[in-house]
Amino acid sequence: MALQEYKCPNCGGALEFNSAIQKMKCPFCDTEFEMEALEAYDLTLGEKEDDMTWDSLGGSAWDEGETDSLRHYVCTSCGGEIIGDENMAATSCPFCNNPVVVMEQFSGGLKPDYVIPFKLDKKAAKENYEKHVSGKRLLPKVFKNENHIDSITGIYVPFWFFDAQVDADIRYKASKVRTWSDANNLYTETSYYGINRAGKMNFENVPVDGSSKMDDTLMESLEPFHFEDAVDFQTAYLAGYLADKYDVDEQQSIPRANERIKTSTEEAFKSTVSGYNGVEVEQSVVSLSQSKGKYVLCPVWMLNTTWNGQKYTFAMNGQTGKFIGDLPVDKSLYRKYFMGIGAGVAAAVFAILSLFFS
Repeated sequence: MALQEYKCPNCGGALEFNSAIQKMKCPFCDTEFEMEALEAYDLTLGEKEDDMTWDSLGGSAWDEGETDSLRHYVCTSCGGEIIGDENMAATSCPFCNNPVVVMEQFSGGLKPDYVIPFKLDKKAAKENYEKHVSGKRLLPKVFKNENHIDSITGIYVPFWFFDAQVDADIRYKASKVRTWSDANNLYTETSYYGINRAGKMNFENVPVDGSSKMDDTLMESLEPFHFEDAVDFQTAYLAGYLADKYDVDEQQSIPRANERIKTSTEEAFKSTVSGYNGVEVEQSVVSLSQSKGKYVLCPVWMLNTTWNGQKYTFAMNGQTGKFIGDLPVDKSLYRKYFMGIGAGVAAAVFAILSLFFS
């Protein structure tokens, strides 16, 4: 017969029954537990496991003749696949800025359920770029010259948006720290507590980027995209813009959606725990219901720049104007700036010491 082994909720060590005190005791941190409390603690979540399966998925088949006006472009440099209308004979790749040629009539893939139309134009993208580079002390001066902008391209990026109701049961490990001192020593006492939270939450439009060519961190930094502006997809919305062809399907996107949903649930429930010095998730079980996904094209302006032979990519949310992108640093300005800070700090420290020792 297998014996039940209890782990210490505080340090994770194996508990032992102490006959002298008639309690379970941890030989590593000396914490004592009543048997009834341990059993209740252990049975709180029991053998439950996450159930994060999805009921329905997004996207639909294209109607007959609907793709006749679309063209499929392939970048010979990075392999990026993009979609444009029939009037766009040639363009440049929004991912690497290299020339792209029309390869064939568009075919295959799912039809988007919705599209969030562009609200901001190319002029707004350029203005936001100029705001982004202004006031940066360590930015090379030559980089600020607007002539270095190679291209500004409006592109619809494929996203999978997920909705779900969450039923969660989460156990947190909380701690309280008490310190005191006497004439000779400083004492610290840490007490640990097991806290349970259970309940339901609703999630709507959790986005996951459906393009492997788009950096996930970059795309998530552009959020949020406001779904209330979404309309039923029509090919007419692609006129004058490009659309990235998804290469990460909905099934492949589900793990990222599950991760975002579970993390958000744990953080939301954690915010209800107060009065402790530290709180961390010890165990959580999350189940989904009424879950579904939809395929949405989201508007993004891509700006490609070149400086010192290196390419820099910037992006702007074509709905909200949120602008992101890394900037180069002038190394000589960097050294001067931090040497100045160091000298200032040294002077301040010297002045303070002078007050004590003069």
